[in-house]
Amino acid sequence: MLSKLTGLKPLLRYPSQLSYWPGIFLFLGFATVLMVDPAPADPSRLARYVGIYWYLTLLGVVLFGPAWLVKAEAITIMMRAYQQMAILGRTHSRLSVGLSGWQILRKPAPKPTLAVFMLVLLGCGSFDGLNETFWWFGQLGLNPLEFPGRSAVVAQNLIGLIAANVVLLLAFISCLVLGLRISGETETVIIAFCRYAPTLLPIALAYHLAHYLPSFLVEAQYVLKYIYNTLGLGDFYVTTGFFSRPSTVKAIWLIQAGAVVAGHVIAILLAHVLALRAHGTTRQAIIVQIPLAIFMVCYTVFGLWLLASPRGL
Repeated sequence: MLSKLTGLKPLLRYPSQLSYWPGIFLFLGFATVLMVDPAPADPSRLARYVGIYWYLTLLGVVLFGPAWLVKAEAITIMMRAYQQMAILGRTHSRLSVGLSGWQILRKPAPKPTLAVFMLVLLGCGSFDGLNETFWWFGQLGLNPLEFPGRSAVVAQNLIGLIAANVVLLLAFISCLVLGLRISGETETVIIAFCRYAPTLLPIALAYHLAHYLPSFLVEAQYVLKYIYNTLGLGDFYVTTGFFSRPSTVKAIWLIQAGAVVAGHVIAILLAHVLALRAHGTTRQAIIVQIPLAIFMVCYTVFGLWLLASPRGL
């Protein structure tokens, strides 16, 4: 891509030892700015972060070419992962249509570091909702109705973000280990980890959709206002009144809850299909999946609890 656009070739070969680790740490950095920085939306701070990331990406592309975008640029990795959830895709250069998640079943298992990235997507998305709940403020010893500001919880939120991802990784791996032991399977945990990690993408995507739906409903109006003003179509008034009406609040919550439940249902179906392929018989596939299925059900309850919990921000 770089050579076609500029006539230049990458200066270096991307080190295979790095794999997707740069993308993992850059995504964690992105999440840190979003959830930990005292003022992530401040124009000057935001411009500084965007500038640093832009120059880092440019430097990476110049040095390593497209490989940097595929394995190290966090947003590209995230969008390529979520692309597997699209109902439209290509099979042998032909347009194909299927239920959301069908492309995961057509692709080979990801590399271990890409599998870790997929879990980090879910871990960051989960903490993005958890760190706003009254429960989290209670753990920090703060009154959510008298919140002193984000600058007072920088260290706590950073520790919480890291802990959320570590706990998720350990819980997921533990379920896989337990499933393999009770089923008597001899395959390694790494193989199972890479096989089932993509099945968490529907849950991660559902969490992102549910968590940011209220913000989207407001911010999208500002986009429409800009379009109206640019095209001279008249005034467009931004409103948040639908957050004050029980009927619309209920509708928004039901959409959020529906997205979370649908994401978990798709995840369980994908995991079952992959287990059938790997273990041959339905009985063996079910036994292997028991701990993982319990994990996903518990995570469903956790996701619905996040939606229903009062928030302090």
